[in-house]
Amino acid sequence: MRVIAATALLAVLTLASDAGAAPAAKPDAAAKAMQKLVASPAFKVAAQKLADDHERTVADIVTLTEIPAPPFKETARGKAYLEMLKAHGLTDVEMDPEGNVMGVRAGTATKGKGPFVVMAAHQDTVFPEGTDVKVKREGTKLMAPGIGDDTRSLATLLAYMRALDAAKIKTKADILFVGNVGEEGAGDLRGTRYLFNKGKYKGRITAFFSMDGSDPSRVVDHGVGSKRYHVTFKGPGGHSYGAFGLVNPMTAMSQSVVDLYAIQAPKSPKTTYSASVTGGGTSVNAIPNEVFMDFDMRSESAEELAKLDKKLVAIFDKAVEGENAARSTRFGKVSYEAKVIGERPTGATAPDAAIVLNTVAAISALGFQPQHETSSTDSNVPMSLGIPAVTIGSGGQAGRAHALDEWIDVEKASSVKGMQVGLAALLGVAGVE
Repeated sequence: MRVIAATALLAVLTLASDAGAAPAAKPDAAAKAMQKLVASPAFKVAAQKLADDHERTVADIVTLTEIPAPPFKETARGKAYLEMLKAHGLTDVEMDPEGNVMGVRAGTATKGKGPFVVMAAHQDTVFPEGTDVKVKREGTKLMAPGIGDDTRSLATLLAYMRALDAAKIKTKADILFVGNVGEEGAGDLRGTRYLFNKGKYKGRITAFFSMDGSDPSRVVDHGVGSKRYHVTFKGPGGHSYGAFGLVNPMTAMSQSVVDLYAIQAPKSPKTTYSASVTGGGTSVNAIPNEVFMDFDMRSESAEELAKLDKKLVAIFDKAVEGENAARSTRFGKVSYEAKVIGERPTGATAPDAAIVLNTVAAISALGFQPQHETSSTDSNVPMSLGIPAVTIGSGGQAGRAHALDEWIDVEKASSVKGMQVGLAALLGVAGVE
């Protein structure tokens, strides 16, 4: 469907820019084109479909939320989402070897052969197996673990497919809708890593939207990098009274924490650290032979993250050396093993990239104030590879993410208005025929 010439022109500039063949459109041109797009008859039909289908979208949110998707165990939810994608008329619907579920809405220019604009949301939640995920409702507020992060977004993607079909909107570029795995915690972005580095769409994605959370004004265009260690400190152990005076791995571990927290991390670029999970030992009356602790480091800067990493390893070395010098090693020395359990790349999408300009324009055109943010999301992976990417919200209000009392508000008017942002941004990048 031909909407307007200005939008079509912007689409050509957008696709060329994201492929690296031409400069991005200027902000004012993007804003004007987006205003015409959201005012067009076709977009209005699509927006009305989002409104008409609101209760169906809410039902999809509830259905998916109540299928547990703990870290590394997203299969049941993935299979359910796979069937939902099939029911929405996409082609090449499949679950890849990593567990990502996806399907293609073919464009007129490339007819399903790529390059692809991706719109993704993650299946997994932070909550362990056995967590009660039954949705409770109070008025327009729905409460359940994982309902806002990120199950609502999965349902929003389905709503977009129905809206595009109802409005008979044809995009120039192919759109790949993805429900990916492994965004949270120890998942370490394994779903998007596979998508970009090993999957069949490797090298064929030119723009990437991650829909994560609800705030429709949010534009995450900078990725926070991270590195995480599980560190085991070992020693000979012994009776707390009879072997008193022997080296103690607990002391080395404790000294490591003290020395880490003496580091003055830069405020800009923001860099942080945390000693988070710990355990070990056998009895209150025994010097432990093994203790462990998990450490998390994050930064907006790859250089600062590398500096902090080097300092932390030096702290481990010094703490172990100091303990071995301070107490008896006649039955053995204290040692440590640092295992990397997570490493997310830093990255950024240029402010003049077409995907950023279109997203900002869509947010503004629909009456919100764009908020540029830095965060750690699935967009880190494409950003680190030089592929334009942003993370956006699914619309509406939400709170208490990662808590058992997590909630979203599905009040119709604000939810539908917020949902339109992602749809408009997607159309701006994919182009409208």
